[in-house]
Amino acid sequence: EIQLQASGGGLVQAGGSLRLSCTASGFTFDDYAIGWFRQAPGRSREGVSYITNTDGTIYYLDSVKGRFTISSDNAKNTVYLQMNSLKPEDTFVYYCALGPRTIQSMLGSTRGYEYWGQGTQVTVSS
Repeated sequence: EIQLQASGGGLVQAGGSLRLSCTASGFTFDDYAIGWFRQAPGRSREGVSYITNTDGTIYYLDSVKGRFTISSDNAKNTVYLQMNSLKPEDTFVYYCALGPRTIQSMLGSTRGYEYWGQGTQVTVSS
């Protein structure tokens, strides 16, 4: 059974930092991406960042470039999202997801990710 375990959310003041972690298990993809998505109530889920395991291809949503950094520890099947200079508009439930390398996953589309972890709430106060 493929499982993704996300952790690291919390409440932080604007300008602060948080680090999210996502550990995946039970999968056998050779070429895959692990991504972070976020969603607010009543809104669609948007791709924030992803990283691939083979060549380390990285994607960032424009609004987080320069503030968020994604990294991975392939030996541990764990991906981290370091979030600095957080803003109130970064307040969302954050989800990690796993999918094979496809056009959809490389576009950061939710349709490219088959397996999802539970969400972790990130709240940034002003």
